Amino acid sequence: MTKSFPPALPLRALIGPSFLILALGLGSGEVILWPYLAANFGLALAWGAVAGITFQYFINMEIERYALVRGESVFVGIGKRWKAAPAWFILSTFVGFGLPGIIAASATVAASLLHVADMRLLAIPFLLAIGAILSSGRTVYGVMEKITKTIILIGVPFIFILAIMMATRADWAELGRGLIGFATNRPMIPEGVALATFLAAFAYSGAGGNLNLTQSIYVKEKGYGMAAYSEKMAGLFTAKGTSAKIRLSGQSFEDTAESRMTFQTWWQRVSVEHAVVFWFTGALSILMLMLLSYAATHGAPGNAQGIQFVLNEGLAIGGRLGAWVGTAFLAAVSVMLFQTQLGVMDSASRIMAENYAVAYTRRTGKEEVHLSRMYFAFLWAQIAFGVLLFLLGETEPKTLLILGACLNAIAMFVHVGLVATLNRAELPVAYQPKPWRRTLLWAIFLFFGFFSAVVVIDQIAKLAS
Repeated sequence: MTKSFPPALPLRALIGPSFLILALGLGSGEVILWPYLAANFGLALAWGAVAGITFQYFINMEIERYALVRGESVFVGIGKRWKAAPAWFILSTFVGFGLPGIIAASATVAASLLHVADMRLLAIPFLLAIGAILSSGRTVYGVMEKITKTIILIGVPFIFILAIMMATRADWAELGRGLIGFATNRPMIPEGVALATFLAAFAYSGAGGNLNLTQSIYVKEKGYGMAAYSEKMAGLFTAKGTSAKIRLSGQSFEDTAESRMTFQTWWQRVSVEHAVVFWFTGALSILMLMLLSYAATHGAPGNAQGIQFVLNEGLAIGGRLGAWVGTAFLAAVSVMLFQTQLGVMDSASRIMAENYAVAYTRRTGKEEVHLSRMYFAFLWAQIAFGVLLFLLGETEPKTLLILGACLNAIAMFVHVGLVATLNRAELPVAYQPKPWRRTLLWAIFLFFGFFSAVVVIDQIAKLAS
């Protein structure tokens, strides 16, 4: 049975999913990895931050395209074509994002503010708080959207103002030179920058890893395009949260001239929404955080040690603008990192639950599943894993972040190829990406494949030496 292609919503009603995807990278690449590189190696890598988030813009839009047309997540489409895909997505997501590097960074900063000697005394309660937050609310998506919008709309302008106040004209000029690194005589990757660290930052210019794929889930939850007919996942403690079944597969529509025009209107509006919220806001955030880090801490002792550069930043800001401003900066960083870990755990749990459900429906032949139960099982499994790692003494945020990001760069290589193939094979011709977009997507696929191979070989060589 076919349904009509729903008319496009006004642009202001589309705001939401891009905030969530943007927030997933805010505490890893934006707050930690790119500023870490700026503090230690200057602003010569600014071009890489913009290139990374530009790559992710086009990746996300192709992921969004499928959900818009099919009304289902890309995991459902990929799972129909490749039987091993659900197992791969569950494994690569848990390994890539189960490492609690982001919440470790949040707890480390908070511990320095509160003069707590052992950051684990905060990190473990933080993880439990995340579980409680995501388990509340009528729908999980509603809770996430409200929290994310609030933190980004307060945090990003605050960072922007600090960067303007701290940076000198020479700092801004250095940022400009870094943005056009390809046009200068300086090396594009400064000497001393570890390939693994650069790839980690590049992969986290935005969401990174399999988390980009949750764009299709958030689009479905928001009701874009044919996803207007999809069902929403309930919270754990709502009346029907643990018993309500939902249908994973989307609805079909008749391919008419009117449907094509409606799709084009949708596509134009969601492209603008994602460009403004994700690409522009994301790129601006990364660059301002890099500039702030460079202006405040470049050349300071101890920058290379974990996330000491963040604490150095707070001291420098406090010394120049007042102690309370430095304290406010560190508090904002801790909250942004906490929010990012919240979003990462939500997205990772959605990915694993959806893929488990895809495999379950294929094995049993059932069309509806208890998705909420699966989601919360994976959520609390991640929390338990994080708590266990902290109890075993794994507490260094930067190491955990870089390891996770390198794994996620490999995951991006895989999913970019799968999505490019899926859209070409499964969508009607009129709804497929144009040739230049297909070419660009395959170029991004090759980039992540090449760079991931280089990093893996480099790490193997280091272990062997």
